[in-house]
Order: sequence, then C-alpha cells, then structure tokens
Amino acid sequence: MSLDHEAIRKAYPDAVTVDDGTGAFKADGSQITLIQSEIDAARVTLDAEAAAIKYKTDRTTDGSTIYDTIGNQLDMLYADMLAGKLDTTGTWATHIKAVKDANPKPS
Repeated sequence: MSLDHEAIRKAYPDAVTVDDGTGAFKADGSQITLIQSEIDAARVTLDAEAAAIKYKTDRTTDGSTIYDTIGNQLDMLYADMLAGKLDTTGTWATHIKAVKDANPKPS
C-alpha cells in the first residue's frame, strides 16, 4: 500500500517518518494512528494551495498568455491616455483581459 506522504505530513505535523509499510511515526518513535478522512482533508487543502500557486504563476511566468512587464504596462496606459482610450477598448485593458481570460481563477 502506498501512503500519501505529503498529505500525512500536512494532517499530522508531528510526523517525522512516514513509511509505506509501517506507517507514520513521531520523533520519539511512537506510531501515529492514521485516520483516512484527515489525510483526505489534508490532500484537498494541499491541492487547493497548489491550484492557487499555479494560477499565480500561469498569469506571471508560465502561462501561454502572461502579464507584460510593469514598464510596458505603464507605456500602454500612457499611450491609451493620449489616445483617449482609458476604457475597455484601450491597449492596456485588452491586454489585461486577454491574460485573465486565458488564466481563469480556480473555483
């Protein structure tokens, strides 16, 4: 049987050793009684945390459509101001919308 080591460590912060064959143990060597519902809840939390990090990195570094640099965004805003386009038709607004559409927030 393969244990979910990461979820066990999240559910039981005092676990220092997790072994697929023998279970989880504290620093003093005492065995921790593993409760599957607590491990499952910890896995849900870990997955949600990972999704939040992925959402952030997709918008800034790893995604197919990412935010331009701050300097370029300021240039877009300045050009939009000069052109009278400080609405949803401006370059900056359409750029931001494209990033947000390509990387929707996780639910």
